[in-house]
Amino acid sequence: MPRLMKKVSRKAGLTPGSLIHIGEKKLERARIRAINYDEQRFREEELKTIEESLPLKEAPGVTWINVDGLHQVEVLEKIGAYFALHPLVLEDILNTEQRPKMEDYGDYIYVVLKMIHYDDKKNEIEAEQVSLILGPTFVLSFQERAGDLFDPVRERIRGSGGRIRKVGPDYLCYSLADAIVDGYFAVLEKLGEQIEAAERELVTHPSPKTLRLIHGLRREMILLRKSIWPLREVIGGLQREDSPLIADATRVYLGDVHDHTVRVIETLESYRDMLSAMLDIYLSSMSIKLNEVMKALTLIATIFIPLTFVAGVYGMNFKYMPELEWRWGYFMAWLVMIAMATSLYAYFKRKKWL
Repeated sequence: MPRLMKKVSRKAGLTPGSLIHIGEKKLERARIRAINYDEQRFREEELKTIEESLPLKEAPGVTWINVDGLHQVEVLEKIGAYFALHPLVLEDILNTEQRPKMEDYGDYIYVVLKMIHYDDKKNEIEAEQVSLILGPTFVLSFQERAGDLFDPVRERIRGSGGRIRKVGPDYLCYSLADAIVDGYFAVLEKLGEQIEAAERELVTHPSPKTLRLIHGLRREMILLRKSIWPLREVIGGLQREDSPLIADATRVYLGDVHDHTVRVIETLESYRDMLSAMLDIYLSSMSIKLNEVMKALTLIATIFIPLTFVAGVYGMNFKYMPELEWRWGYFMAWLVMIAMATSLYAYFKRKKWL
């Protein structure tokens, strides 16, 4: 089960802008990839050092620099120095516990998103922080690990006929955000299948295993809600932001991403309501099952109470008891007890208590 809160105690007492990586080390060394393109030209390469990417800031066209791995603080420091990034931006990039947000620094816009995918091997959701910086001619993206949802965007850039090659970096930033939001639908579909399976199991054969499954899904919903709910505010802020970095034509596409975000949130809320109802159904079914067991035990005890009374009376050690010397007394006692048990059973059956 994914952690809902990472440890941030290492930053306690430090000055604002202190660069300390908060999160897991998911790569041995940072991986830097750069793409530079315009309508007629395309160039893609993997860089060995951060210094190789610095001249790309002044290159014609649109430059996209993607950094995988955030644990090497010196890499972030060099990028921040060359692109004139605020120390608080670098601090937020390294702190992977940030909530999705958008901040306008004038010369660039800083966006934090959560990239989510479902790990079939671990059977759980994994969330990764993605930081995007939109500049006049460039987009910087910072990820925790290698592998992402941006391959379709890269393929569109490699192709010469797509719209993305004809517009600016704001459209590239929109495309990256759109790829992240589209990834939410795949995760929600997987969770929807699990919720349906848990619902079928709950109706047919509820067990403690079902309760553990429901509880695990509820924890996944908490992680998703934490990652997705602020996203509507972020996309809406980009759409409404009065910045020359975002063209009016791109705001229309941001509106489409905002609509997708609303759909994701509505689906998430419906799943949360279903899980809450399923938990109530499980508790009710367990209570009903317990009541049925107690009812059966009560009826059995009720049948045996008069039989125990008869057996207790004739089990007393008095010397003079008339029935004790009677030849048919034992058989008559059995007959009386069987008659009493049969009468009680028939009565309970008629009342539909059995």
